[in-house]
Amino acid sequence: MSTEIDIGIGKKDRKAIAEGLSRLLADTYTLYLKTHYFHWNVTGPMFNTLHLMFETQYTALALAVDEIAERIRALGFPAPGSYSQFAKLSTVKEATEVPSAEEMIAQLVKDQEAVTRTAREVFPLAEKASDEPTADLLTQRMQIHEKTAWMLRSLLQ
Repeated sequence: MSTEIDIGIGKKDRKAIAEGLSRLLADTYTLYLKTHYFHWNVTGPMFNTLHLMFETQYTALALAVDEIAERIRALGFPAPGSYSQFAKLSTVKEATEVPSAEEMIAQLVKDQEAVTRTAREVFPLAEKASDEPTADLLTQRMQIHEKTAWMLRSLLQ
């Protein structure tokens, strides 16, 4: 019985896509941690609104990391899963201070946009390899992160 992956995408292309998805996974997980951290520590007049909004966002991110990791596995590669791996791969910087509520929002806008850019960078690899499942995943992630950035940005105007 062969365990070789034969899904119509060559190993070289699957590897390149998996590496790109690993960067997306690292960005998404780091954004999940940061959003959860801000949920715990937000204060001020917008507390209730932001506390609930951040909870909705980190819950969605927790589901997203699973989808991304499972796609990496379906392509035949191990998904990164340690803080040190994520730190090396992520463009999203972790929060170590507790900023004001407004600064939390501003940071999350930038981070949502950063995740969008990472997904957009991977998209041509999936498209070139006719990897529709990954392209679909990336399209969904871009749409969600762009919408979330817009919603957060609206709070700053």
